Amino acid sequence: MPTAPDPSCTPPTPRTASAPPSPSRRTVLATGTALGGALVVGGAAVPAQAAAPATASATSAAPVVHSPDDSWRTVLDDADLLWQKLPTTWYEGPYLGNGRLGSGIYAEPGATATAVRFNVQHSEVQDHRPEFGSLFGLARLPIGHFTLEPAGTITGIEWWMRLRTAELEGTITTTAGTLKLRAFVHSSSDLLAVEITPSEGEQGFRWVFHPADAISPRADFKPLPDGYTGNPPAVVEQHGEVTAAVQPLLAGGQHVTAWRERTRDDSRTLYVTVTHSHPKTTARDRALRTVKAASALPYTLLATPHRSWWDRFYRKSFMSLPDARLQRFYWIQLYKTASAARKDAPVMATSGPWLEPTPWPNTWWNLNVQLEYWLIHGSNHLELDAVTRALSEFRDQLSREVAAPYRADSAGIPRTTDPQLVNGASVTDGGYGVGIPGQDPPTPEVGNLTWALHNVWLSYRHTMDESILRDTLFPLLRKAVNYYLHFLAPGTDGKLHLPATFSPEYGVNAPDCNYDLMLLRWGCRTLLDSARQLGVHDPLTARWQEVLAKLAPYPVDANGFMIGAGVPFAKSHRHYSHMLAVYPLYELTGATPDERALIEKSLAHWVGFEGALQGYTFTGAASMSALLGKGEDALKYLGQLMSRFIQANTMYKESGPVIETPLSAAQSLHDMVCQSWGGTIRVFPALPAAWRELTVHDFRTQGAFLLSAVRQEGRTRWVRVTSEAGAPCVVRHGIDGPIEIRDRHGRPVKYEQVADGTVRISLRKGDSALITAEGDRPDLTIRPVAPNAAAPRWGLPV
Repeated sequence: MPTAPDPSCTPPTPRTASAPPSPSRRTVLATGTALGGALVVGGAAVPAQAAAPATASATSAAPVVHSPDDSWRTVLDDADLLWQKLPTTWYEGPYLGNGRLGSGIYAEPGATATAVRFNVQHSEVQDHRPEFGSLFGLARLPIGHFTLEPAGTITGIEWWMRLRTAELEGTITTTAGTLKLRAFVHSSSDLLAVEITPSEGEQGFRWVFHPADAISPRADFKPLPDGYTGNPPAVVEQHGEVTAAVQPLLAGGQHVTAWRERTRDDSRTLYVTVTHSHPKTTARDRALRTVKAASALPYTLLATPHRSWWDRFYRKSFMSLPDARLQRFYWIQLYKTASAARKDAPVMATSGPWLEPTPWPNTWWNLNVQLEYWLIHGSNHLELDAVTRALSEFRDQLSREVAAPYRADSAGIPRTTDPQLVNGASVTDGGYGVGIPGQDPPTPEVGNLTWALHNVWLSYRHTMDESILRDTLFPLLRKAVNYYLHFLAPGTDGKLHLPATFSPEYGVNAPDCNYDLMLLRWGCRTLLDSARQLGVHDPLTARWQEVLAKLAPYPVDANGFMIGAGVPFAKSHRHYSHMLAVYPLYELTGATPDERALIEKSLAHWVGFEGALQGYTFTGAASMSALLGKGEDALKYLGQLMSRFIQANTMYKESGPVIETPLSAAQSLHDMVCQSWGGTIRVFPALPAAWRELTVHDFRTQGAFLLSAVRQEGRTRWVRVTSEAGAPCVVRHGIDGPIEIRDRHGRPVKYEQVADGTVRISLRKGDSALITAEGDRPDLTIRPVAPNAAAPRWGLPV
């Protein structure tokens, strides 16, 4: 007797009412480039050393890299999250967002059978009282939530989080009937739209808005600073068909939640927006205009440009691997990142645009920000890079955050800031400033700006956009390194040493702290390289060279890297701040046997202390293992992350919600699939044996190359690189035996063999090169690979 298919393992049900309409000719034309149209990149060739002119037959036989529409459709539909049980927390439920407005959906606490909560939070909504510090006076403020209250008691649900269209759809079943729902947060407008189609018995369902107290969420975890009070209650106003909850702020300004419900045919649609203004009180007028304009349009018409945005977003890159659970996880992280980030939105706070009870209601710069944005590079989504934009826009604030004697030539970033990079006053438990090496208090945590600028450097390297280097990275890194130079002093050994600084988050100050020595060495090297690239004759060049020549060596002992001089790594510690030279800086890569042994010993010692380890411990360990080519170890660490820390909806929590760890796990997958540090593109450098099939397409690498590659039956079949900037191109392709390299017309491309399996290719801007085994003519279609085994969906499938 046939059994019913398991919805947790099979493709999602066909879309009916919520299916997007067929694209118009205008939409097709607008998205043609993003669809990855046929690119001629292959053909017959002979080795470059004896290259002959391509023949007509070779050119006409040139194959194409083809990326059909259903490749994205297949992997995205397969990754849809499913709920067949009502989620009861943010860590279980669906989430919608656009970098500013965010909504988490789950059962109303205390009323799980009678109401569903739709949170409304906004990344720009914050307090403006710097005298109480970044975590109280400048904290993100909770806004409130809507409850969907059925006429009957909830008896069941089936919800799908459709990644492809970034919409929640499904059914709520009650004792009185059913409620069919569709919902999205618009990709480019701060609008939440929820369409409900009730059965006859559920015609009486209702929406209720519940304003939150406008007080820092940290108030539930730490004592309030002296003199701090919450803001006054919101005032609910009626403006014709639109309702507005106006929240006044003691510091001036307001935030406003406005909404309207409108009935069309059998459905009722709720339109919601949130606006913020300071110090002016203009948010109300903007909110009313937004809701009035949006509510004039039916749900489907509003959703059409939203769906088109997401379609273009996903098609910028492609990855498919044979681990079904991890592949789904990966595509969910891309969805999550684009729901939480935009270039012009605030840099992600600890929980993205979704604000839940948390002791960390602002932006964190000693790890969280850096990990949140790593995946945008390989996945080819630099349009989400708020870090480069914010550091540039608020650069003057970075000088104000260091102590007054150093502001003329130095800069730093505190552990915590608001979106304008302000830390505010130093109050107990209210924020953490930059500090001064050799002094405590405040805690001398001084390396965070240099580390944040490594993210900017990654954006430069992945685009080769010289304006990033010239206008943002070089001037800011110069000031960040200058701050260190004020405190470097020669020792009796002739080396330059740092006084005691703080290694996040070990809890002990140490001289010659590895966190700072590693960042300083990277910073000086990068300044020298940048000056050469820009043609700058900087008067500090000799000083940077001196630092590289004389900086104290990294403190190590029998167990590997120490925290600093005289401070061994001797307790469980979740952070890899003492190992940044290994990852992500790649200053130490295991190039010699001794260096490799040091990395292996340090990694084993770090993860060997259970107790304080957290999720990002295992993403860091996975990426370090990938650096060493240990794919099995990398997969093992990601497996521990998944089984021990990742929640049902792929979110993550410690004392409160934090978003960086799952996003950095996606970067760990990138590191297993492709690495491009040190001027070499490494294709499939750290794959476990079980991953015999794998496909990547338009994966962005350092040097501004787009990589496509396919692995079949345990071997690399073909690799294509396309140059966007004409940078030097060195590829470790991993293809056994003699190879051929051809251009997009099938003509031979000159190359130089620099090591076994590694070639240097001459590519100008816009050129492509296809690498295959000699005589091989593989199919160049980009397709998903088959999973090794079935796996449950993310969400709460039964």
